[in-house]
Amino acid sequence: MVLADAELLARAEAVLHEANDLSQGQAAVAGHSAAVSQVFALAEQLVQHAVLADRQAGASWARIGARLGITGAAARRRFGRITRAGSDRAAQSDHTNPERLSALLLAAVREAGASSSALYLLPPGRQALRLAVVTGGKTAALWERVAPADGGPVADALREQHIVWIASHAQLARRYPRIALALPYPVAMAAAPITTGATTWGVLALLWPDTHPPRLSANERDVVTTTCERMAEFLEQAAVGGHPVLPQEQPHVPAPPRTRTPDPLQALAAVEFVDRLKEGCLGLDLEGRITFIGAAACDVLGSSAPDLLGTPLCEALPWLDEPVFQDHYRAAVISRKPASFTARLPSDGWLDFQLYPDASGTSVRIVPAGKTGTADRPSGGMQTTPRPTRAHALYDLMHLAATLTQAVSVRDVVELAADQIMPAFDAQGFVLSVADGGRLQIVGSRGYRPEVLRPFDGPPLTDRSAPTVHALTDGVPLFFPSPQEMEQFHPDIPRLTKRSAWAFLPLIVSGRPVGCWVLSFDRPRCFTPDERAVLTSLAGLIAQALDRARLYDAKHQLAHDLQTGLLPGTLPTVPGLEIAARYLPAAHGMDVGGDFYDLIRLGDTSVAAAIGDVQGHNVNAAALMGQIRTAVHATAGAPPGEVLARTNRLLTDFDPGLFASCLYVHLDLAHHRAQLATAGHPPALVRHPDGHTEIVRLSPGLLLGIDPAADYQAGEIVLPPDALLALYTDGLIETPGVDLDDATAGLADHLTRAGDQPLDALADTLIGRTSHTDPRSDDIALLLLHRQPSAMLRIGG
Repeated sequence: MVLADAELLARAEAVLHEANDLSQGQAAVAGHSAAVSQVFALAEQLVQHAVLADRQAGASWARIGARLGITGAAARRRFGRITRAGSDRAAQSDHTNPERLSALLLAAVREAGASSSALYLLPPGRQALRLAVVTGGKTAALWERVAPADGGPVADALREQHIVWIASHAQLARRYPRIALALPYPVAMAAAPITTGATTWGVLALLWPDTHPPRLSANERDVVTTTCERMAEFLEQAAVGGHPVLPQEQPHVPAPPRTRTPDPLQALAAVEFVDRLKEGCLGLDLEGRITFIGAAACDVLGSSAPDLLGTPLCEALPWLDEPVFQDHYRAAVISRKPASFTARLPSDGWLDFQLYPDASGTSVRIVPAGKTGTADRPSGGMQTTPRPTRAHALYDLMHLAATLTQAVSVRDVVELAADQIMPAFDAQGFVLSVADGGRLQIVGSRGYRPEVLRPFDGPPLTDRSAPTVHALTDGVPLFFPSPQEMEQFHPDIPRLTKRSAWAFLPLIVSGRPVGCWVLSFDRPRCFTPDERAVLTSLAGLIAQALDRARLYDAKHQLAHDLQTGLLPGTLPTVPGLEIAARYLPAAHGMDVGGDFYDLIRLGDTSVAAAIGDVQGHNVNAAALMGQIRTAVHATAGAPPGEVLARTNRLLTDFDPGLFASCLYVHLDLAHHRAQLATAGHPPALVRHPDGHTEIVRLSPGLLLGIDPAADYQAGEIVLPPDALLALYTDGLIETPGVDLDDATAGLADHLTRAGDQPLDALADTLIGRTSHTDPRSDDIALLLLHRQPSAMLRIGG
């Protein structure tokens, strides 16, 4: 245990010395007891300081408890308040230091025996997690961006707010087949949310080799929980202090802890030992750069140490830049398991590479593959029995295919394709265009400012001077490895875009041109035949996804237009009554919703309001919604119970096979009263002038369309000046697993706490009040009616 504060220790030693010098006798005994008591108090302070130091160094409660001879839970109960106070002070002084989170992450890896880890943060106001810190090098990074709807352990931990444990790749494939396709390595994984109260800051992910037992041990679970608590405390303090910790453009990769630091003599002896070996040895850091190379390895590879040190292995040895090496290297780094492969030298010799990874890097052993002739080996560069030689290209295709199955809209295609393709090819620009109205319109981009792309947006499909149009109309990709070659085709593109290489890929589905995809690079690039083939295949996947997405967007727009046409275009102006209305269709699907609202002016001082929800999301539901609105209009002005009864009889005569809920309100502005009747609809809310909100409980009535003889009882409430009446559909409150009464009470409480704000702003606040409204699984209709005090006095005389 780390014992800090020398002053406390010195005081304790002085008190002990004083106690030993006390003479015998009653007074001496009393003084001795006081001194001993002071020693105990000082000892307790020393223990507290030691626990605080250990917690700040990343130690778990289980580890601290073991050192104190108690359980981890007991240690947390005894010292938790002290460490929280210490964390507060540390966060206030250290919240701008990025190494703080890295230290916690490295400590978690060490104490849990994990091979690598990742910290994802949720930026304020964003829906997607971003990778902020990763241990084990960027090669071990799983995903740089995770949305809650993506699925997978990290997304589920964020959405479900509990630890998600995956014991093996087989279990990963069963639960998350798309994720398993993108991560074909033998690993176990734990993902846990980082929260304080109702605030979620991010997700912690730890990886182990799949030799891990099928369950997390108690210590491992404690490490995960404790680390999340400490990270949450730190992130909260940083945010409260005005310095929130945000993910950067590139994730932070902390340097691995060194288990030992050899002295110069040991280092020299190690080098001499390696040089005496006849086999080649070299070391790679977490980024794959060569940090050490022995003399035998230099001889085997035909290069010198100064030329190799500090460069990535596949760059230092271009003949080694093959998918098999990249695949085996990534598998070794992620799984922390040794891997091996065979590669052919440019001189036609063969070498066996053996990889031995750990937390600090990878040791590589290189030995000649033997006297076997080339006839005994398959043709090509590298060979391996378990995997094909084009494994990396196949993974790119499978990853993109699996990802694009999740794309619904054109925007989804752009975002998902750019996220997958740009890092894979180290591209700096991504542009997607669609053929529409005789022109090629840009629908999404990445890596360009809008003003840069404006001159190239919308060329006619007859303008073959535009490389996008040329590639699309010919159906043949165009590759420009350098600015000079691009200038010969279109001189403005290199000058305006500041790029140095381009690939223009036509998007064609069943012989029909759909659009064009452009990938650009900030350095000249030689597009090899293999790379051109992969890009062409990727373009085929994007074309199919884009075609589906455009069909979805068209149908969604049609449904939206139909829904808008069935709802009132404008609401009447009523003196003394401020009105705000909102309608939001479901976020998923493209069918027409059945939610509706209406406001009917009956006279100078009276008005009727209705809101309802028709069962289903289709054209039949929309037609029934229109019929209900017509029936309510025809009978408006009658008592509320009678309006619903007549509407119900009309619906049962039509026998549409659908039901509907409805809430009808008759407002008497002159006498400050409102009469209401309900047909199975969520209750109205009234916020009184003093700010408190009341749920209007009415006699429940059957849904419309069930029983033609159904009776609907009306209730009456007082609606004083400055009161607010809120009508809404269940899409605003309905959440899986939450009781509707509790959800209604939550909305009422939110309306109370929303305070006095403009009615339109209040409507927007209520619509976006909870995370379950985005993405929405149901339509939302909202109608707010506010009695204006000054106008009310004039109306009332």
